[in-house]
Amino acid sequence: RENFIHLCNPHLEKMKEDILYHFALGTGTHDFPALFGDVKFVCVGGSPSRMKAFTAYIAEELGLGSPSGDYPNICAGTDRYAMYKVGPVLSVSHGMGIPSISIMLHELIKLLHHAKCSNITIIRIGTSGGIGLEPGSVVITRQSVDATFKPQFEQVVLGKTVIRSTNLDEQLAKELMQCSKEINQFNTVIGNTMCTLDFYEGQGRLDGAICLYNEEEKLQYLKEAYDSGVRNIEMESSVFAAMCNLSGVKAAVVCVTLLNRLEGDQISSSHDVLVEYQQRPQKLVGYFIKKSLGKV
Repeated sequence: RENFIHLCNPHLEKMKEDILYHFALGTGTHDFPALFGDVKFVCVGGSPSRMKAFTAYIAEELGLGSPSGDYPNICAGTDRYAMYKVGPVLSVSHGMGIPSISIMLHELIKLLHHAKCSNITIIRIGTSGGIGLEPGSVVITRQSVDATFKPQFEQVVLGKTVIRSTNLDEQLAKELMQCSKEINQFNTVIGNTMCTLDFYEGQGRLDGAICLYNEEEKLQYLKEAYDSGVRNIEMESSVFAAMCNLSGVKAAVVCVTLLNRLEGDQISSSHDVLVEYQQRPQKLVGYFIKKSLGKV
């Protein structure tokens, strides 16, 4: 059954043209169905260079190109986001934090709708701080929770607080976990992900410019998070889950942990180790896409 993008905005139907300003794309200037109609998988991540690297990686995995191939940035007309496409896979950067990814998602969801895409799977691949896990572990998110451990995303709309669900697709999480078992290259768990509004105080770090709590209070908070089911912390998953839910899109979050926050705050691993860690979500999601396309 064809499952199309659900747009929660009746006003769009009345617009003669939809300009996706932050992508430098528009329905009046671009043929969305021709450009994007065959997309089935969308992978999003914070860094433009990381998403370009993922494009080269998945191109080689699917037999559609090589790591040294030329993959032009579809959003070259703007410096806000980068977008690459190879076969049925779209790769998009989203910057850091809830505001940045939410702007990107509004325009991405409209793009997929205008392109008449169906049966889409969107996966965020990224990095995070782990809680009680060895660095390099991969976390597949069950639920995104806020800084009080509630599975919800809170937003003020027209002066009123709106609360939206942050559950992610359970079956997709299980399929990704099975893929990790099959490739058997690194530790992977399914757990809750805490999404914060800040990298420093919001995540209980002791090394920011401002810190008005002590180490004991920090550790107590992180242990409470662990006891509630949280296994990692990042800054985008809540609005990602909420917007994908409202749009009827299957979605997952797959993040590698760069450190165990119970043991410290600063990322001290070498550059080479961090590069290898960052490739782990790419490997897992790449294998999932290959398996979904019958190429494993």
